[in-house]
Amino acid sequence: MIKEEEIKQEIIKNFSYLDGKIRVQRVRRIFVDVPYENFDEVFKHLIKNTGFEMLCTITGLDEGATFGLIYHLARKDGIVLNLKINVPKANPIIKTVINYFPGAIMYEREIVDLFGIKVEGLPSGARYPLPDNWPIDEYPLRKDWKPENLNQKMEKK
Repeated sequence: MIKEEEIKQEIIKNFSYLDGKIRVQRVRRIFVDVPYENFDEVFKHLIKNTGFEMLCTITGLDEGATFGLIYHLARKDGIVLNLKINVPKANPIIKTVINYFPGAIMYEREIVDLFGIKVEGLPSGARYPLPDNWPIDEYPLRKDWKPENLNQKMEKK
């Protein structure tokens, strides 16, 4: 786990406030909890300076008062860094990462459709993965979502 520890130290060297928020879970798996307001600078640094040039996916979580988003970044040597932010549920807005990873457009559309998180800079386009007649403001991966009358709402659209 020498490479993982080197990556951890590189991150701490550039972002001292992350000391204590990085853990090497096992070989080739690093987890970093990043404050919401610092996500952009940490994300850019990781992809430009530490070899994390692949975005595997983005995982969304409803954690009660916040939404957790985990950006799974990978390097050619197989090390995966899981960069997690907590987005306030009261005003769930993130910035798109499609300028760095064009394929992220599908992951970001999922986040919009399934959680109702606004993605600034995401171009307009077809919904994904929900159908076009899915009701507005119905987000099925939110813990407080209730599917009552869903069929009736879809028929009205």
